[in-house]
Amino acid sequence: MPTGKSTQSGFTYLYVLMLIALLGMGLAAAGTLWRTDAQRAREAELLFVGAQYRQAIRSYYELDPAQPRLPQSIDDLLQDNRRPDVVRHLRRAYRDPLTGDELVPILAPDTQGIVGVVSQATGRPFKIAGFLPEDAAFSGAASYADWRFVFTLPMPPAQQAQPSP
Repeated sequence: MPTGKSTQSGFTYLYVLMLIALLGMGLAAAGTLWRTDAQRAREAELLFVGAQYRQAIRSYYELDPAQPRLPQSIDDLLQDNRRPDVVRHLRRAYRDPLTGDELVPILAPDTQGIVGVVSQATGRPFKIAGFLPEDAAFSGAASYADWRFVFTLPMPPAQQAQPSP
């Protein structure tokens, strides 16, 4: 006896539910991929910013070969008044792309000034190999705080001339 209902009622509803579940899983995978891609972009930006600070410190140090000295603050890199004309070693004070805060200055052991900067981010980096030669120490780093962008002071000529034992 026909009731007026189709014998296939409910299959369309199940099909739509399965389609929504598959779309949800696809969007979750796309979100994870987007987050990974954004993190890699922030890592690349941190490497760029750190290199800018390292180069600015080198430029500040080498500006006066007769009396080389390190900057006392980040402001010294932004506006160097040691010459009659103002020298800008760094365009602006870059922020940490990972945390949004300021990068932490690294002081020289004898507190002569700033030799580099470091991020306060504690996450584990995706990039663990394939760095430029000046960043080779970053290989295998456990966290972003291990990425220390330091200008290495050149050895004085008197120490270079002495042979090592």
